[in-house]
Amino acid sequence: MQVVLDVQAQVQQTQPAQAGNLAAMFHKETMGDALQGLAVLIAGWNENRIDGAGLARTVKSLRSLELPELAERMEKLRQIDEG
Repeated sequence: MQVVLDVQAQVQQTQPAQAGNLAAMFHKETMGDALQGLAVLIAGWNENRIDGAGLARTVKSLRSLELPELAERMEKLRQIDEG
């Protein structure tokens, strides 16, 4: 759970990679997707499960936000779940 909360905090601090309205809109939408995926993961965690769809959505969004290290950390949750 601490990983999810840490990733959530880091996502909220991100800024658009480029200047301009289009980049800002893309960033806002992608950040929203990441945060929604994290919310689904938190809800699943409360039910003692890792939601695959929420995890996939989060990882995809993190990569789009150019945060591959965070995406890898999140993917490790799937490995823990399967282990």
